[in-house]
Amino acid sequence: MSLRILLLGGTTEALRLARDLPATAIYSLAGLGRVPDDLPCEVRVGGFGGAEGLAAFIREQGIELLLDLTHPYAAQISANAARAAELSGVACWALRRPGWQAGEGDDWREVDDWNGLVAALQDFRRPLFTLGREPLEHLHDIPPHQHWTVRCLTAQEGVPRATVIGARGPFDLHGERALFALLGIDVLISKNSGSQATEPKLQVARELGVPVLLLRRPELPRVSREFVQLEALWEALQRRLAEP
Repeated sequence: MSLRILLLGGTTEALRLARDLPATAIYSLAGLGRVPDDLPCEVRVGGFGGAEGLAAFIREQGIELLLDLTHPYAAQISANAARAAELSGVACWALRRPGWQAGEGDDWREVDDWNGLVAALQDFRRPLFTLGREPLEHLHDIPPHQHWTVRCLTAQEGVPRATVIGARGPFDLHGERALFALLGIDVLISKNSGSQATEPKLQVARELGVPVLLLRRPELPRVSREFVQLEALWEALQRRLAEP
């Protein structure tokens, strides 16, 4: 494996792939969550300074292939990756994880942004936010009739009408059922990440008849190659590595 690879990660799939990459590869993380210390490849934490900074890093490090396995909602990072690949003349391969699909018994409602979400929440009292850290910026704007539960990677002190839970997936059905029951959740707010690790909350919402508000997915840029399954990307990468 002599191909010089830069993997933009932060997802479960990215970590799985990173465990199979050689020491010459670089696994890049924004640094918001846990940084793995048991990978065979180099781990880099932090930003690059936009597309131009990423392109400069690619040239400086002799990167030959850029892999974008960031979160489906990390639209700015994906845009920077696509542009940096163009500027530096390397291929960019991306994993575009499919979103969840509503099934029988689901009450899913899409919203475009935070303002749309706030408007859609007016009739509820006990929302569970699983959007990451964004709700933490609005804890002092909670309507008097609501108590928010925010689940994100890091716990912090809440406010009188909010509980902030620090937790990292995968989550299981038993734990999600217990959480919904304990808190009396009447609406779930989520990004449509498509991740199996966080999907059980949707099944619990279906079982309880709890509506789900989904933040609409952003448009992501076209790149050299796109994959919907990690296995297909890995097979293509192995073929690339076998080239003389």
